[in-house]
Amino acid sequence: MPLFERIQDFPLQSIATPLGEVAYRSAGSEGQPLWVLLHGIGSASGSWLAQLQAAQQSGVRILAWDAPGYGQSTPVKPAQPKASDYAAHVWAWLDALGCQQVHLVGHSLGCLMASAAAQAQPERVKHLWLLAPAAGYGLADPQVRERKLHERLDKLQTLGPAGMAAQRASAMLSPAASADQLAWVEHTMAQVIPAGYTQASQMLAGDDLASYLTGLACPVDVACGQVDRITPAQGCAELAARLGLPFHLLGEVGHACPLEAAERVNDLLFTTSSELA
Repeated sequence: MPLFERIQDFPLQSIATPLGEVAYRSAGSEGQPLWVLLHGIGSASGSWLAQLQAAQQSGVRILAWDAPGYGQSTPVKPAQPKASDYAAHVWAWLDALGCQQVHLVGHSLGCLMASAAAQAQPERVKHLWLLAPAAGYGLADPQVRERKLHERLDKLQTLGPAGMAAQRASAMLSPAASADQLAWVEHTMAQVIPAGYTQASQMLAGDDLASYLTGLACPVDVACGQVDRITPAQGCAELAARLGLPFHLLGEVGHACPLEAAERVNDLLFTTSSELA
């Protein structure tokens, strides 16, 4: 069954919070150990399809949001936000759903959001997983930050979401990825809302992942595909080594590892759920 059809098993829901609406997909049942999944800059809740599908057999509950400014989710207020602004929306969303203890998973830019959320309310986070983490350019030279930001936003303005997706989708995957996976990544990226993507780009340019990870009490693991062209494995391994964190290679897969390395990612996230519940 094509991925476009499978996502229909996990329809979008929405809930009001003091900070606005949050759209999300869910799987599993209340009372099971809860995993909260935060997607990357060119993505959405549907990028976690393989994890949503695995929820029941893994005995876990999953909530995967559309980040602020994506889909039907209310944007963050600052034009140049920090990860902490997105983290506030994470906890407002989970509070509205009555959720307490969680396992947080970020992918790419979502790692910044997840790490900031863990720093903000560490007592509620059992484990933090960083998949293909985007480190941010907050500590880079200002000229580098501006160049990276303008390259990204110029491409968005010139090509539009659909054109950007057509050009960039293949870079998210390995050459071995299926046509169905490529089509799904391109479809998801083509749905980004320019204003929300711009805010997320500002956050990527101005924030620093490592600053949110120092001193966290919960376990933190880093994982990445071996042929990731967006956040290369060497850089992810160096980040983990610098912070003293476990590092996991996910095989010959690209940046969209939750999709392309679904079995390996699911094993990493869910096989220890009984121990971490």
